[in-house]
Amino acid sequence: MNKKGSIQDLVMIAIILGVFSFLILLGYRIYSEINTEFQSSSIINDQGKQASTTINNMFPGALDNSFLILTVGLGIVAISLAALVRVHPVFLVFFILMLAIIIFFCGIFSNIYEELANADATMEALASDLTFSTHVMHYLPFIVGIFGGILAIVMYKAYREAQYGM
Repeated sequence: MNKKGSIQDLVMIAIILGVFSFLILLGYRIYSEINTEFQSSSIINDQGKQASTTINNMFPGALDNSFLILTVGLGIVAISLAALVRVHPVFLVFFILMLAIIIFFCGIFSNIYEELANADATMEALASDLTFSTHVMHYLPFIVGIFGGILAIVMYKAYREAQYGM
């Protein structure tokens, strides 16, 4: 059986959250500029302008909440998959070393997001609308570290239960 639930899951979580947060922020910026052009256009009628404003107002809430659900969902899936894997405790040292490296790279992702969010006044305002995305990306190294600690506990516990029948 090809069971997954390891350090690879933490790498995937970091990459998925980093890329998705960048896409949300950039997509929100692009649509805000499109909405500004819609509002200043004389060709588009009032219904079109109102529809564009409604979509622009719903954008941060919908995607920001989906980012939070994605974060929690990825953590739950990784922990569930880790319960299926039995890893010998000798590999815990390697797991911790790799976890430290992944946390370092998560710090880089976090800094890149903050630089992007603080690039100019417009991006700062848009990033402040994306509350969950900004907070998750600010604390990404901490969040991945917690997920990694829980994964290590779950994988070691699964080995111990299988070994000693507890």
